[in-house]
Amino acid sequence: MVLKILYRYFYVAKSNIMNTSYLSSIIKQFEYYKSLGDKTIDQFSIEELKHEFEKDSNSIAIIVKHMVGNMLSRWTNFLTEDGEKEWRHRDGEFEDTFQNKKALIDLWNSGWDCLFNAIKPLTPEDLERIIYIRNQGHTVTEAINRQLAHYAYHTGQIVYLGKLLKGDAWVSLSIPKGKSASYNKDKFSKEKGRRHFTDDL
Repeated sequence: MVLKILYRYFYVAKSNIMNTSYLSSIIKQFEYYKSLGDKTIDQFSIEELKHEFEKDSNSIAIIVKHMVGNMLSRWTNFLTEDGEKEWRHRDGEFEDTFQNKKALIDLWNSGWDCLFNAIKPLTPEDLERIIYIRNQGHTVTEAINRQLAHYAYHTGQIVYLGKLLKGDAWVSLSIPKGKSASYNKDKFSKEKGRRHFTDDL
């Protein structure tokens, strides 16, 4: 009986440590993708952000609007309401209504603020709670992973469109071509230690 109690105690303690690590890691991952979007948006005028390469293709501005619409719907009252809100108008997210760059940036930041305000207060105990997206049940962990993948996908589109728009004037957001050896040399010159890959960005 004592052994069972001890086993249960150490199992719960280990699980909480792992879940705490997951929460801190996932916040850093979301912050990383936001920073990629921030650094891309900074390089362009509103006219460039609204540029569509083909008719009915998505501009950076449209992708931003769609991502924010998703964020506000998914993360508002995250634990208590379905992630697909009745007030969300998804089709309207693909209509460009931005008048200036400030409006775009303000909307972009509002979506991320909603996300971080929902995630940062979470505790390890919350991760197995069931939440719903269009009546489909997810654990909180599954819902977070779903949205992380979704935002990484669209952030990649934003960065790629930025590179196409800027051409040779593009300011690289990762390891520049031809610089891998020097980048690795710098990394391996540092003492081994546990740190997140975004800490040096």
